[in-house]
Amino acid sequence: MQPLQGKIAVVAGATRGTGRGIAGMLGEAGATVYCTGRSVRGSLASGPNRPETIEETAEMVNARGGTGIPIRVDHTIPAEVQGLFDRIHTEQNRLDILVNDISGEEVELGTPFWKLSIAKVLKSLESAVYTHIITSRFGVPLMIETNSGLIVEVTDGVGYYYRGNLSYDLAKMSTIRLAFAMATELRHKNITAVAMTPGFIRSEAMLNQFGVTEETWRSLIGKYPNIEASETPYFVSRAVAALAADSNVRKKSGRVYSSWALAKEYGFTDIDGTQPNIEESTRILFNLYLSYSWMDPIPNCLPTNRPTS
Repeated sequence: MQPLQGKIAVVAGATRGTGRGIAGMLGEAGATVYCTGRSVRGSLASGPNRPETIEETAEMVNARGGTGIPIRVDHTIPAEVQGLFDRIHTEQNRLDILVNDISGEEVELGTPFWKLSIAKVLKSLESAVYTHIITSRFGVPLMIETNSGLIVEVTDGVGYYYRGNLSYDLAKMSTIRLAFAMATELRHKNITAVAMTPGFIRSEAMLNQFGVTEETWRSLIGKYPNIEASETPYFVSRAVAALAADSNVRKKSGRVYSSWALAKEYGFTDIDGTQPNIEESTRILFNLYLSYSWMDPIPNCLPTNRPTS
């Protein structure tokens, strides 16, 4: 039996990567998934080097046993987002799962903040933070109508350690804070908000960058640190599906979780049968990071499931 049969989900940013994986795994669990993004056949928002489309994602949802519905939405435009949820209200009269996985645009890695392009910083925050706020603003009222639902903010990392670029770090910490803030305001309702991070993810872009495929990536082991602990986009996606199927998920509201920790808790694996754990792979480096106050783990005001020992 599919545990999410009859559930209605929106994955904002479902064109590729983690968003595509989450849509697929929600479909595998039986959900109807509205797959949103800007790239459609005949109009690739990210250019010819990124050929993925939301139609392809919806077809993957269908192939895995769910119902995929592609809708082109620019989540920086409130009217388009409102139109999306108006349509879902008309067609489904409910929303059970909302995943915010839209990420930033171009990031100037290695550039100190005092040399960053202001235009690029603001564009990154618009894409990776404002879109999440806009989408939740118009999506959550459908959950309030039924007094149930799960909101997932996709982030990168579970701690205060620096992520290598000011705008990227600010965006990923902001999504964690969004989950906590929404959970706080929804604490008297049966609606859960969490943040979720993958580990070292083998996305389409990552595989292209290294010149490998999902079938040949193991040739990189020994050449690049921690690549043996990398995961497909489906690993964290199964974590999202597990949360959505958990009748006690309300107890997790307001916290940030990782793919590897939830794999241990719920017992799922990546699609290749492994349980990659980037934290264990990088434990020596991780412990070194935590010796610096500016890389402390998230404190009690933003609880995390990461062990403190």
